[in-house]
Amino acid sequence: MIRVLLADDEHLIRGALASLLALEDDITVVAEAGSGDEALAMARAHRPDVAVLDMRMPGRDGVSVAARLREELPECASMIVTSHAGAGALKQALAAGVRGFVPKTVSARRLAEIIRTVHTDGRYVDHELAADAIAAGESPLTPREAEMLSLAADGAPVAEIASRAALSPGTVRNYLSAAAAKLGAENRHVAARIARERGWL
Repeated sequence: MIRVLLADDEHLIRGALASLLALEDDITVVAEAGSGDEALAMARAHRPDVAVLDMRMPGRDGVSVAARLREELPECASMIVTSHAGAGALKQALAAGVRGFVPKTVSARRLAEIIRTVHTDGRYVDHELAADAIAAGESPLTPREAEMLSLAADGAPVAEIASRAALSPGTVRNYLSAAAAKLGAENRHVAARIARERGWL
């Protein structure tokens, strides 16, 4: 049996996936988690063969969970299931040792096949996600600009961003203005949305 951990903060999706995977003769869901930290705890406790991780979860995201699992439980293969993908996200996932990268629109039957592939040391990257990632290209943002946009993405004011980044408000404005100019965005909020859609944050 292939022992699987499912991690997704959307309970309905996670529950439906668990039920559908339970119909497979060679797959058993040994643990479920609703956050990145819970996923790590469940992986440590249940030692699954494959971790199926949502890209975006509360706390740690799927990529950071996969990176930790590679260090702590190298026998556990990780795969990302996402509705948000871009060049940056795909590259980060592959760098973290993720062996599968699939959209949430995949059927349960296909997901089971991909779990089997990943379990036998194979790799699977959805061709549409890969094409989208390639089309998005490399990020024009510097690491500091990307960091400032990430902090601005939830609508935080400049003063709060400056406090969190230990920078002056003027310096933060300069980084955000430069990032917005590079992305052709009228303000930092639009710039953050564009960068996130392209997988650069």
